[in-house]
Amino acid sequence: MAEPLRNTDDGHHAGDHAGRQAGDRAGDPDVARLWADVVATARRTVADGLVVGTSGNVSARVGDLVLVTPSGVPYDRLTPADLTGVDLTGRQVLGTLVPTSELPMHLAVYRTTDARAVVHTHAVHATAVSTLVTELPGVHYMAGALGGLIRVAPYAAYGTDELAQNMLHALAGRSGCLLRNHGTVTYGATLDQAYDRTAQLEWMCRLWLTASSVPGLTPSLLTEAQVAEAGERLKGYGQRR
Repeated sequence: MAEPLRNTDDGHHAGDHAGRQAGDRAGDPDVARLWADVVATARRTVADGLVVGTSGNVSARVGDLVLVTPSGVPYDRLTPADLTGVDLTGRQVLGTLVPTSELPMHLAVYRTTDARAVVHTHAVHATAVSTLVTELPGVHYMAGALGGLIRVAPYAAYGTDELAQNMLHALAGRSGCLLRNHGTVTYGATLDQAYDRTAQLEWMCRLWLTASSVPGLTPSLLTEAQVAEAGERLKGYGQRR
């Protein structure tokens, strides 16, 4: 007896299912709100002078979905309809705009940490410091809020897996690092936390450049132990909820 005919179009139906799931996520109010926060944070990097033009990028994770700013689009032109999202493999599941070229860095952070948000900037003072040292000197105890003295990841071309790997090494035990001749990367449990860490990192870099530029004087620096002690104390900082 002949075998019954089987449906051999499983891939097509799987693709339809994935497409429907992505469509469902696009209509999710929580996803829409998070996208609005991603765009607002990206605009904040421009307003605060941490990036110029379309440089830098911002992302946030919800489940296995990563919402990320698109490549080469001015942040003030982004709308709710420009929602751009990928899964943790980098496959685009939401939107039609091409994701940022620095997607490998963002995904590397999400795959290896508990991050829910990543901010990457070309902040001028931080980038200047990245060209001078391999580690930001302990000029202020707020380095403890990022896990310790801030390392500089070796240079690699933007958008490459090599840069992502260099960044991961510099981030070990830290929530932020510098990228040589490039900029900053920070992450956090929220977009606000990731952004605050970026702002603190840029401020510390500006502080060190200012102090070290005084002729004939050398800045007083904290030890790793002092920075670590401050980091422990900072864990209890703020209002208890």
